[in-house]
Amino acid sequence: KKIAHAIKKAVPCEKVAMLVYGLEVRHAHIHLVPAAGVPGELNFSNKKKASDEELASTAAAIRAVLS
Repeated sequence: KKIAHAIKKAVPCEKVAMLVYGLEVRHAHIHLVPAAGVPGELNFSNKKKASDEELASTAAAIRAVLS
């Protein structure tokens, strides 16, 4: 819950969706995904790969909210 609130403050989004997924490995992964719109409209078919710089910047923004 604490991380989801930090993501919502650091990333422009309406809500943070939680996905539990674990098909590739033998344990579950909990993904917190910034989302907009109506629940159930997450579409990963058109996702773009973020650059290392974009990921580092987003991580820094989330860390800043947490501290």
